Amino acid sequence: MSPDAKPKAERTIPAPPTGPEIQPFWDAAAAGRLVVKRCAACGEVHYYPRALCPFCGSDRTEWQDASGRGTIYSFSVMRRVPHPYALAYVTLAEGVTMLTNIVDCDFDAIRIGQAVTVVFKPTDGGPPVPTFTPA
Repeated sequence: MSPDAKPKAERTIPAPPTGPEIQPFWDAAAAGRLVVKRCAACGEVHYYPRALCPFCGSDRTEWQDASGRGTIYSFSVMRRVPHPYALAYVTLAEGVTMLTNIVDCDFDAIRIGQAVTVVFKPTDGGPPVPTFTPA
């Protein structure tokens, strides 16, 4: 693929599982906002969203808007599929790392340490999911 080329077609992203504990995350995604949890007891930010703080065990967790900016920690491009895609661990400016997709770019140009920004992609019948594109 040339440096200016983009994938011809994107894969269909399956709808994520939802539930009462993480519904605010998906509601924020539907509104175009990325949110993470912060513990009111110890102050630590954590991702994936869950009711109990993984650092201190407190149930005093609160939703917080994230900046939507991050850097690629690690990635892998899946090429032996009908619609190639890139999986990556992205470390957000808030300090947490999330597993996500890198989209809307030339997969050959993705690099560790590259700055990325969030973009929400539709799913097959569910809420949009946060993915990232080079900044």
